[in-house]
Amino acid sequence: MKEERQIRKEEVKILFDSPYVRVADLQYAPGKHYYDATRRNMEDMAALKTAESFRNMLPDAASCFVILDIPGEEPRLLLSYEYRYPAGRFLLSVPAGLIDKEDMEKQDPVLITAVREIREETGLEVRDTDTVKIVNPLVFSTPGMTDECNALVCAVLRSADLSELSQEGAVGSEQFDGFALLTKEAAREALRMGRDERGNFYPLYTWAALVYFVSDMWREES
Repeated sequence: MKEERQIRKEEVKILFDSPYVRVADLQYAPGKHYYDATRRNMEDMAALKTAESFRNMLPDAASCFVILDIPGEEPRLLLSYEYRYPAGRFLLSVPAGLIDKEDMEKQDPVLITAVREIREETGLEVRDTDTVKIVNPLVFSTPGMTDECNALVCAVLRSADLSELSQEGAVGSEQFDGFALLTKEAAREALRMGRDERGNFYPLYTWAALVYFVSDMWREES
């Protein structure tokens, strides 16, 4: 195994900076440059972390696998159509959102974020009869281009009132165009096709939710 090479702060130059995203030049060798699109300030960039701090860092956001396991009904995976600006269309997506700065100092910031995003994007409240657990504490989106990362969270809702489903809680740039409640067979079909029922491709996080659902891993205890 090759020795890990940590990039030093003096080898990083911020090329573009805004309140929402920045582009950093990571000079990994003399005259050699690699570019990183990041939500993080320089002090918190993954490339500059020690091995220990890297393995213990918080993700930027939480992506939620919401499963409706209502007694007497077939379990369904709850997805929504959210407008994705880089793709220019509504894509089949999981509820997700950034971890608020004030939540980072609290206990279980990932789960706090997940519960909030489920409420805002679906209108459903997580109740005492439901289960919320971390599937994966941190996965990178596309580490060849960005250090953006998400925790994967599974929420099994057992007492949800589907009449409360709503996308009125959208904030900021968020736009939605309805829900998709997939049975296991419908989820398998989406996996086989690689497209949603509208014929469009979908994000990798949606693929992960589909796989997690059809594999029945959500039934396993933490």
